[in-house]
Amino acid sequence: MLTSTILHSAKAAHSTIRRIRRMLHRNPELSFREYETSAYIQSELQRLGIAFRVMATTGVVAEIGTGERCVALRADIDALPIQEETHLEYSSENPGIMHACGHDAHTAMLLGAASLLKEYELQHGVSSIGGVVKLIFQPGEELSPGGASIMIREGVLENPRPEAIFGQHVNPEGSVGTVAFVSGTMMASTDELYWTIRSAGGHAAQPHMVADPILLAAHLITQLQTLVSRRLNPIHAGVLSVCTIHGGHATNVIPDTVELSGTLRSMDTAWREEALRSIHHHTEMLASSPLFGTAQAELRIVPGYPALVNHPATTHFARQAAEKLLGASHVQDFEPKMWGEDFAYYTREIPGTFWMLGVRPPDYDSIPSLHNPKFILDEDALPIGAALLAYVALQYLATPSRLALQSGNASPLSNFSF
Repeated sequence: MLTSTILHSAKAAHSTIRRIRRMLHRNPELSFREYETSAYIQSELQRLGIAFRVMATTGVVAEIGTGERCVALRADIDALPIQEETHLEYSSENPGIMHACGHDAHTAMLLGAASLLKEYELQHGVSSIGGVVKLIFQPGEELSPGGASIMIREGVLENPRPEAIFGQHVNPEGSVGTVAFVSGTMMASTDELYWTIRSAGGHAAQPHMVADPILLAAHLITQLQTLVSRRLNPIHAGVLSVCTIHGGHATNVIPDTVELSGTLRSMDTAWREEALRSIHHHTEMLASSPLFGTAQAELRIVPGYPALVNHPATTHFARQAAEKLLGASHVQDFEPKMWGEDFAYYTREIPGTFWMLGVRPPDYDSIPSLHNPKFILDEDALPIGAALLAYVALQYLATPSRLALQSGNASPLSNFSF
């Protein structure tokens, strides 16, 4: 049975996957600067005898199998500008940079899946996979405009074009051995907001003779919150957070400049567009009010990732495969988050599903969250993630495409032996 075989092979490769992950963890690189990471991925693919090409400068795309059909698997490879505080023996050797979001594990597990797929091909013949599995090692997930958008622009979803794409993310809220899915909208769109408020500052004891950008900024921050509390349908999700404010240098001087920045998160495209227009309009209106004197407010919007929407049919398929591989009791529902993820660009182009892989030790109630300098994952999750990626790809290509993308209550895997 493929389920037991692939899990056995993945567990046998545990030490290799762990070695790769620790190598990557020790040598993290920031978004779009993953030069050594890319070279290391290429060396591992060469070791496995898997052909690849480089895209988006540091991205790597490999292919296993042959045939007319194609399915894609994706991992991100970049790290975060965080100083690591785990004190692991393989802690980051690059000051101020850390794999605090698990991308080292994502990359190691996709390389592990590549090894499993190559082993399967060698054992059963060049056409045994039933098509092409495209392995996407993507740079720059943590930094807009996102490596996914660049790789798509450079043709990663062409020649051959995948019928579907699957990816996974480590989940510190889930224990090792579990995997969690959500069908439909999983994560929010992520837009960056930057304000610069300028005025003629002056003496703090004579506020009537100046314009106060700090007061204007305070009103802007509080009044913009009504956008979510009073303009968004309460049954929908949205967040507007102003996260930085900088202005002034003395207790008796009203400054002439205040800078703010924040983020807008939304699950709904129409409301996202309406909210951005409203933020821009409200900023201009408030700055022109005579209550604040002669002030100017500039707003710069940096469009972020779209909302991540999992295709119902591919999610149904992947979830069913996970139940076959891991057991139904280990497959859970995932609560949508207001996080952002540039995997969303792929699922706007082709059907796809992004799932969450449990990495919390079973005997722990909680561990530090993602983007935390103390984040540590349980490496026993690595062979599970590698096996699941390979298994989903193999079973997708073993299923007729019209069944693989069949939604509703249908059971596209029910006619196949595992």
